[in-house]
Amino acid sequence: MAEQEFTARGVRIEKRLRSLTRAGQVRIRDGRLQLLTSYGSEIDSAPVQAVRASKPWFAHEDRALADVNGTRYTLTLGETDPAPGRPGPPSARRFIEAVRKAAGRNR
Repeated sequence: MAEQEFTARGVRIEKRLRSLTRAGQVRIRDGRLQLLTSYGSEIDSAPVQAVRASKPWFAHEDRALADVNGTRYTLTLGETDPAPGRPGPPSARRFIEAVRKAAGRNR
């Protein structure tokens, strides 16, 4: 298993039609994916091997889906990666790639 570090701040995290946080965090560290509120409290977490990350079919480029412990979360990240030194969340595509690499599933 390849260890991959990934952190995204300013992420909108939704569960079905309910917004859980508008400025949350997504973190991959030590083989675990964590979804955190803007205050740092944990929404959900699971080993990366048990997480499915994908792109919704009919959605904007800044959206990603994450199935964590049987619950589907919609994550709104950035459409593109921010410029070096600029604030902002990384792209949804980069999040999906980070989950796959951390789980050892290289497409």
